[in-house]
Amino acid sequence: MSDRDDRFKPELGRIRSVGRGCGRPYLNRVLKEMSVAGLAGLSGHSFSGYRIGRGNDAGRHERAGYRPGPAYRRVIIKTRLVRLSSGRQAAVRAHLRYIQRDGVSRTNDPGELYDCSSDAADGKAFLDRGEGDRHQFRFIVSAEDAAELDDQKPFIRDLMAAMEKDLGTRLDWVAVDHFNTDNPHTHILLRGKDERGQDLIIARDYIREGMRRRASELITLELGPQTELEIRRKLERQVAQDRFTDLDRDLLRSAADGIVDLRAMPEPARDRHKRLQKIGRLQVLAERGLALEIKTGRWTLSPKLEETLRQAGERGDIIKTMHRALADQKQSRAIVSFDIHHDISSEHPMTGLLIGKGVAGDGLGDRLHLVIDGSDGRVHYLELPEAACGDIPRGSLVEVVRTRQQARAADRTIADLARQNESLYEPAVHLLMARERIPVPGDNHEGYVEAHVRRLEALRRTGIVERLGPDCWRIPEDYELRAEAHDRSRNQQVRLRLLCPIGLETQITANAATWLDRAILDPGSFGIRDGGFGREVLRSMEHRKEWLAGQGLLHQEADRWIPHRNFLTLLARRELEETGRGLEQMGDLPFRVPENGERVRGIYRQSLTLVSGKYALIEGTHEINLVPWRPVIERELGRHVSGIVHGDGVSWKMGRGRDRGPWR
Repeated sequence: MSDRDDRFKPELGRIRSVGRGCGRPYLNRVLKEMSVAGLAGLSGHSFSGYRIGRGNDAGRHERAGYRPGPAYRRVIIKTRLVRLSSGRQAAVRAHLRYIQRDGVSRTNDPGELYDCSSDAADGKAFLDRGEGDRHQFRFIVSAEDAAELDDQKPFIRDLMAAMEKDLGTRLDWVAVDHFNTDNPHTHILLRGKDERGQDLIIARDYIREGMRRRASELITLELGPQTELEIRRKLERQVAQDRFTDLDRDLLRSAADGIVDLRAMPEPARDRHKRLQKIGRLQVLAERGLALEIKTGRWTLSPKLEETLRQAGERGDIIKTMHRALADQKQSRAIVSFDIHHDISSEHPMTGLLIGKGVAGDGLGDRLHLVIDGSDGRVHYLELPEAACGDIPRGSLVEVVRTRQQARAADRTIADLARQNESLYEPAVHLLMARERIPVPGDNHEGYVEAHVRRLEALRRTGIVERLGPDCWRIPEDYELRAEAHDRSRNQQVRLRLLCPIGLETQITANAATWLDRAILDPGSFGIRDGGFGREVLRSMEHRKEWLAGQGLLHQEADRWIPHRNFLTLLARRELEETGRGLEQMGDLPFRVPENGERVRGIYRQSLTLVSGKYALIEGTHEINLVPWRPVIERELGRHVSGIVHGDGVSWKMGRGRDRGPWR
């Protein structure tokens, strides 16, 4: 038998089977069956997909049991594979902007993007090259002793060069060094293509072990092996830490039948010091209920030790983030006023000043952490998807709310037809009625009715409706309520909403409709309390009342403040007129605020965020107007629009042609 006869490599032909379950790739099915059957090569290990991809040979030392000695310097590498489906390029651009944000360099300047050959890499060119890539790799490289490096760029370039050698291909990457945390670290973005333009597949064994080993070797060569004194001091710092440490890993590895035996035995001085450090760590864990000394020198460990300490470490990192955000505002709060939200369950809005914003967790994902100094006197930490946060800057007044799912027009139509037909909905009847009464774009009445049928089919799978035949559905009496509840349970989302783009001090004398004005009218709706930021809000409200009284927009009767009728509208109009004068100076057309009921026509040029709200700039033939902005108009940017102003909304007719129907 040849020494290579134990190699098994499936040669795949075309997959012809179309039966149930054949959607799974054939190779994955082969690997699963081999793993279940326990097929093994000469090494005695089951065949695993962890070695598929580039770099599988580079991990052979780890698979053979090789581990670097204690003198090697430790490097932590966090990895995330990001799927770049359609629509994700915007998120990639946002992530690149975020890692280059202001304040991350040694001098608190924006981060410097670099690559293998330049200290000033072109981020736009990197994104353009990655347009159409299937995936992207994101790494965070954090060497334990990175603070001792004068410059991290040579270390990162050596690491990426070593990876190119291990993976057998040139790599297209950019990186940014960060110095805004306790330990310097580097963010690396790696394209998911090799030098031939094929998808870059890296073996999971290499990502898990090989890359970290290369980094450890390089940092050890750069700074030299760790001395006994360095190792001892690092372990001493871990004794009292409220997180999962290397000492905890050693304790778990040395536990036999759940018992850690640390009784005194003849041992070298180095091992004696480490044993004393382990005992000190066990005493700390015992105070926290995570260890118990059953006999002198013999300890048991809690089965939840690792999970508990990791959670404590995450909580500690969050509290540090909250303290840093407050320090940036030159504020301090007692830790008892901190609220860490893992789930926003309340529908009551959370209002306050946005003092912290950044990528959550390890900085590799698409979720942002938010720190809000709340009007309720507490400081809140929460994490939201990036899409739910928008481009709202720090220093803005915001609220965090749950969006409520609106009832669907299709559900109302289905319920109305069912009430007229003994709780039955029949698509054929609906089609006849639609052709007679309902104008549909393109006269596609069949598609219109089919959309209602698809809705019912989705609700049938949840048991809300019953299909009696191909052209008949039974609709329950409470159909609308149940359909709305179903949508709410699936689509209830939390989002961040901008209340005012300026701070409290600026709002006090702002000639605009501010958030303070709305708080004066209805203070109960914002949960304002006399403490923390809430106390600042109450003080600012009193100063704002005095300013409004001086403007004749507010007067006092006994102990009550009475606002002028429509004073918010008057203030908003003042701001619009002031903004309009600035626009007139920049262009050739005069500015005019349209009156209620008046039609506006022109090209939608841009949106403007003012203190009073967000407005759309409409450039007409003879004048320019600012009208209330709504998300639906954004798709008409640069196009001709017309509509009628109705209070704080507009009924629009998009384009010069056919009316698409009003909206508000």
